[in-house]
Amino acid sequence: MPQEHRVAVAVIHGMGSQGDKPQADNAVSFSRDLYQALRRRMGEARFDSLVGWREIFWSDILQERQQGYMDRALKGEANWMGSRDFVMHRLADAASYRWETGDHAYVYPEVHARVTRAMAHLEGVTGARTPLIVLAHSLGGQIISNHIWDLQKGHSAAPTKFQRFETMAGFLTFGCNIPVFTFSCRPGEVKAIDRPGTAIPAGKWFKPWWINLNSRNDILGMPLAGSGAGYDLLAADGQLRDRWISAGNILTAWNPLSHNAYWTDGDVHGSAVAMIEQAMQIGPVG
Repeated sequence: MPQEHRVAVAVIHGMGSQGDKPQADNAVSFSRDLYQALRRRMGEARFDSLVGWREIFWSDILQERQQGYMDRALKGEANWMGSRDFVMHRLADAASYRWETGDHAYVYPEVHARVTRAMAHLEGVTGARTPLIVLAHSLGGQIISNHIWDLQKGHSAAPTKFQRFETMAGFLTFGCNIPVFTFSCRPGEVKAIDRPGTAIPAGKWFKPWWINLNSRNDILGMPLAGSGAGYDLLAADGQLRDRWISAGNILTAWNPLSHNAYWTDGDVHGSAVAMIEQAMQIGPVG
């Protein structure tokens, strides 16, 4: 049996209410269902010895302010089926998260500071030469894509290959809404990140390295191919694979609540396990 090596896993949440206070570095909160399912599937002892797990938590940057507005402005007014909560804690996250200049611009840099902090901590836990898997829900896929783009284009810097995502073997996005952010560009000008795992030796990086899962009934999750030339090229080259699933149970799989159902979905669990186990065969890189 081939020797298995340690793997680092960074998991980031997307839009929605996750908590209004910063969490501890080692906390497992929003990803708990996914974390526990993967431990069961892979075997707890094996998982605990070979997988370093770190959440990237950023919800508190916006949530307290959003909820404060709701409390002040609505004052008991109608909130039919929580629809205003949906707008405030989901769509407002996407609207607030954008790159802009000026002293007033704080959301984008604060969110990416959380990514930087989490990656530095994960590197300390697993080691600088460890293959990295990133699991990203919803808006988290856009955040990680932007973070890697900024590193690749010299808009930001990081001190190590690990923190520059150069040991990244795989990227699993679910409920991804990156296409929503592409329409400010002409179709031919929509660009995707390059494969970030340049420290992984030839013959050991896998194809596709980016898998994008979306539930058919999730109005916030969309395929990447078709959103512009950059993603079309990745898909045509076999580096990107979009796949439809049906997330949720009998109560949620058929409606927009499926956007939150990926964490407990068997297809997501299976794809994550396969990606992690494949990365275990790579060994130290760089």
